[in-house]
Amino acid sequence: MNSKKLILGRIRAALGEDAPPSPPIPRDYRRGEGKADLDLLVERLVDYKAAVHRALDSATLPSVIAEIQGSGVLVVPSGLPTTWLPAAVEPLVDDGTLPADRIAAADGVVTAAAVAVAETGTIVLDASPDQGRRIITLLPDLHICVLRPEQVVQSVPEAVARLDATRPLTWISGPSATSDIELNRVEGVHGPRNLHVILLG
Repeated sequence: MNSKKLILGRIRAALGEDAPPSPPIPRDYRRGEGKADLDLLVERLVDYKAAVHRALDSATLPSVIAEIQGSGVLVVPSGLPTTWLPAAVEPLVDDGTLPADRIAAADGVVTAAAVAVAETGTIVLDASPDQGRRIITLLPDLHICVLRPEQVVQSVPEAVARLDATRPLTWISGPSATSDIELNRVEGVHGPRNLHVILLG
């Protein structure tokens, strides 16, 4: 018998048959009211040191991405439309077999997103074909994420309700950063140093 079983056995014995029933778990979490506040999302993203850009539609995406990264090699997941990329960029399509060293050597990565939370400035990726494996968004120094307004919700409970918990979820709140060492902010320790979010529409 291990310690865990011993402790739980003692608790059960102490409670006996007359133990009160467990109270119901509340599920009435506060949810956003009405339409998500895109301005709040932008404010939170900028506060987290992410750069936010606007694109009228997918046809203008290449010019916006060219302003961010005009040339070089950009990793793209296999389900991302290559028409989003400017002509001067060399797409490195990840079909799930790209080695880590090639991904890390790229100038950046372009992905879509699953959902974004306005209240927290958080973007969630769920490894869908237009978002790809988690590794492609962690190794390059630049992450360009394209977000549609209908993907933005106001609160975390709303985001969780839209997500599939069985998928690998990556929650992103700004560029990778830590302040563990003497409270000095250091970026790029365990993810991209630069996060650029393009809001469509």
